[in-house]
Amino acid sequence: MLGFRKKAPSQVAVSVQTRPEEAFHLARGAPPGPGERSLYRALRENVPLIDASISKLRRLLGAFQVECPQEEAQERLREFLETVQVGPAEQGIDAFLGVYFEQLLTYGNAVGEMVLSGGQVAALYNASLDWVELEQKGPLEVQVSVWGKEGKRLCPYPQLLLLSALHPEAGSLRGTSLLRGLPFVSEILLKIYKTLGVNWDRLGNVRFAVTCKPDPSGLYAGERARQLAGEWQRAMRSGEVSDFVAVGDVSIQAIGADNQILDSEVPVRQMLEQIVAKLGVPPFLLGLSWSSTERMSSQQADMLTSELDAYRRVLTPVLRKICRTWLALEGYEPQCRIVWEEITMQDEVDHANARYLTARARQLEQGEEDL
Repeated sequence: MLGFRKKAPSQVAVSVQTRPEEAFHLARGAPPGPGERSLYRALRENVPLIDASISKLRRLLGAFQVECPQEEAQERLREFLETVQVGPAEQGIDAFLGVYFEQLLTYGNAVGEMVLSGGQVAALYNASLDWVELEQKGPLEVQVSVWGKEGKRLCPYPQLLLLSALHPEAGSLRGTSLLRGLPFVSEILLKIYKTLGVNWDRLGNVRFAVTCKPDPSGLYAGERARQLAGEWQRAMRSGEVSDFVAVGDVSIQAIGADNQILDSEVPVRQMLEQIVAKLGVPPFLLGLSWSSTERMSSQQADMLTSELDAYRRVLTPVLRKICRTWLALEGYEPQCRIVWEEITMQDEVDHANARYLTARARQLEQGEEDL
């Protein structure tokens, strides 16, 4: 279907339409992607809290099961999802979905592809947004092109592509990154951290001001100053504790000893609060020991659960399309249902107590009705 060519009787080559040819490099003529992508990558690289939050959301997304009307189809589909090749080095639908989800959160859009071989789904591929261009063709259609050494070419099989947009604006194909609004806050935070590093570097490597008041007569003032400077350098560079002996009126003071380093705890926390509020991950999951009651932590966990449910609703159509395509190509009825595992952020003891109290209340109510 995609023009695959056999290398050997038992092997069939696959072709990925959302990747440029090997001889093509982005630095050689492809127009760069939107500046936001580079900015969001830099945010994840320079602010560990942002990168940790996205990684936490990926792990907390949870697993899912696929239910099919035919038991045989369901069993084979489960095996396919566990063993499907993903890119050059990974395997399984979880690997594909994890990269797809991170791309969606970081950039607001995600692009994937089902790679066919011999009339079957042979692999899944996560396309880089730097290589593809999404264009809106009409109110309900999307046109995907890929940049190669000969310029932009249209992907010939759009039915094999997987596209998602996170919170797009009305009438727009472009999604909204989870990191939008954080560059300004992160810039202030990084400035504070950089200043702290410079200050501690100066405090750790103390500079001294050596002042020598010469004799009122001024005799041999230059020679004494040079001798004093030489002895001071020898004492500081020896690498060992040594005494510095000087004759005359000599004053030694640490540079900046009278200055006070600004307290960074309050502004740093204010910036971190803004980042945590935007990402939606409770502080206690990121190792932040902010004062919060147990009740507040429970409410934050419930809010995170609702956020994850919303992300699942965005990813479910992608999974459904993969499963239905595989079923259709294998000759099965292309009907399936994606069932996500329940998200629980609470202690199992609390859940058990809640179920016990509910059952107890129901028993008491039934007893009152019998009376």
